[in-house]
Amino acid sequence: MKIRNILLLSTIAIALTAVSLWIGSLAYFWLPPQAAAESRLFDELFSFLVTLGAFIFLGVTGTLMYSVIFHRAGKYDTSDGPPIEGNLTLEIVWTTIPVLLVFWIAGYSFQIYEQMGIQGPMEAIHMHIPIGMKSANAAPMKEDAQTISLSTSPSTLPVEDIEVNAKQWAWVFRYPKTGVTSTELHLPVNYRIRLAMQSEDVLHGFYVPAFRIKQDIIPNRNIDFEFTPIRIGKYQLTDSEFSGTYFATMQANVVVESSEDYKKWLAEAATRKPYPAHNQAASEYAQESKKLIKGWATVAPAQPPVVNYEL
Repeated sequence: MKIRNILLLSTIAIALTAVSLWIGSLAYFWLPPQAAAESRLFDELFSFLVTLGAFIFLGVTGTLMYSVIFHRAGKYDTSDGPPIEGNLTLEIVWTTIPVLLVFWIAGYSFQIYEQMGIQGPMEAIHMHIPIGMKSANAAPMKEDAQTISLSTSPSTLPVEDIEVNAKQWAWVFRYPKTGVTSTELHLPVNYRIRLAMQSEDVLHGFYVPAFRIKQDIIPNRNIDFEFTPIRIGKYQLTDSEFSGTYFATMQANVVVESSEDYKKWLAEAATRKPYPAHNQAASEYAQESKKLIKGWATVAPAQPPVVNYEL
């Protein structure tokens, strides 16, 4: 009888593991396409957490349903259950397993966090020295023959430096090598992108769902952040921190293109004369300010950015 129970429990555990792994594999389809090397790391962690959660959920729910169906009291049975005392071994097991799981999840998550290079507000921020002064689903433009794997060392990839300025309420991108300034972020595929990010006013968040990256931008600090785009397409950048009245308008396109198209775009943008870009927050504020009641506290948007290129 004991051997039979062991075999039955083993079979159930194997079946639960197989179903949980299948559910975990489906988690990859719940997210936007993997457009950066870092997204692969994030998705592996997410799939692992879904697999683990599915195993626990199915195991607990299955046990409860089995107990309700096969071990419920009779319709007119109002007697007390048997006076069973605590089982020390069982209590140690069901306390130890969750503790070990928490440490496992924490360690794995921190490893991914470190590999992605996200910087927290309490960390020592690397000071950058300028060289010069719907969901975000991919809209594929064309395929690129180059590929990159997780085993590729970032030090072996060509690096592109871009300066990012966040302000209420606009994103401004500057390319130091050419002096081009844009409200649309263009990136060469399979290049290591190094962003030097600054905030003019309040806390902002650089967030591109398809890249699985989010970096807080702290006022009065220069923050360097790196990632590697691996999929050609058009994505969306949004501010992940509530930054004030026109926070919802603080979005920008992110265009990942081949290195040839990227160089052509830079060359073409460099020939344009700088001009004030259209800014939705500034335009709406100018219209609404005429209707505002005097004495109401308002935050005026920053001046529209002067750029060589905008959407």
